[in-house]
Amino acid sequence: MTAITIELSADTYRKLQAHAQRIGNVPELVAGAWLTEWLATTPMPLSARERAREALRAAGLLVEFRAEEQAHAQAAVTLTLEEVRAALDRAGGKPLSAIILDMRGSKA
Repeated sequence: MTAITIELSADTYRKLQAHAQRIGNVPELVAGAWLTEWLATTPMPLSARERAREALRAAGLLVEFRAEEQAHAQAAVTLTLEEVRAALDRAGGKPLSAIILDMRGSKA
């Protein structure tokens, strides 16, 4: 357990004390129980990242991966630079840099 100190107005403390006496408890335990219940049932505000994700999801612009898709995507990220180069070499054709230069066209 961790102890905290809170400051209450005299009126609020009298009400807390009266309620605690009615239920046969001490004000500190009653206040702790109320705070615990409130924290358990009150949703915490979303972070900026969570709000952005919710907005994208509501707009239909966020797609959630299924578990197997997520596992596959994470496994695919583990390729080394050498493995990528080897795969591109096996594919044949123009190098990517040449394709990009062709797409850019002439500078004249």
